[in-house]
Amino acid sequence: MRRAFIIGDPVAHSRSPMIHGYWLKKHAIAGSYEPVRVVPDELPSFAERLKYGEAGFVGGNVTIPHKEAIFALADETGEVAELIGAANTLWLEDGKLNATNTDAYGFAANLDAEAPDWDTGKKAVVLGAGGASRAILFSLIERGFSDIVLVNRTVARAEELAKRFGSDSITAAPLPALDDALIGADLFVNTSSLGMEGSATPDLDFSVMAENALVTDIVYAPLITPFLEKAQEQGFATVDGLGMLLHQAVPGFEKWFGTRPEVDAQLRAMVVADLEAH
Repeated sequence: MRRAFIIGDPVAHSRSPMIHGYWLKKHAIAGSYEPVRVVPDELPSFAERLKYGEAGFVGGNVTIPHKEAIFALADETGEVAELIGAANTLWLEDGKLNATNTDAYGFAANLDAEAPDWDTGKKAVVLGAGGASRAILFSLIERGFSDIVLVNRTVARAEELAKRFGSDSITAAPLPALDDALIGADLFVNTSSLGMEGSATPDLDFSVMAENALVTDIVYAPLITPFLEKAQEQGFATVDGLGMLLHQAVPGFEKWFGTRPEVDAQLRAMVVADLEAH
């Protein structure tokens, strides 16, 4: 039986076991996906046991706070993980620990499914310059956005992130410049924690964006965040963040269990019900 995991600290809150468990059952695969709490001090030893097969896993996912640390411990890392500087998916291959980051894939796949023309525009506004925004920036550059305004409370952090990508497409801006940045934008992405679990958000006027603009949020609790609610009130198309969580899980499952799963309505409904119950 092939075993996969998700490690983090904490890890009990993760919906990943539900997602992968659904696919294992749907495809009648004799496998398991287990949450494993690993505190930071134990991460190096866990990685070593994983490499030598002592942990009994073929691979797994990595969540907070280990995404950057595990990237440094892996034997092989792909271009995506290297540019983002963090990994969320691991697998063993030829005795080596491989790492990649599927967040950029998950972000784009979610928008591809819910708003197929999302990448036909040129200007995007990204709010937040934390770890999550790296994957979003990678995806936007890959999809051809040539004018990306990265807005952050601490502008120096946004400037540092823009330099990391070495792209002329990204411009850093402070939070007070957010309203002006939205003018003519084709896409707005919230990658910050603003709006998560009822936290306050800036009162933005999305009406200054391009006519067919899209507003999306990687926060999925609540499912309809204040940003999405305001955009909907103003008549703009929106995409919630749950799809990113679901789609980012697809490549890992395929690596570990040899079957490429689909994100379907039943899976989404199951996770939405769990979110509402909690």
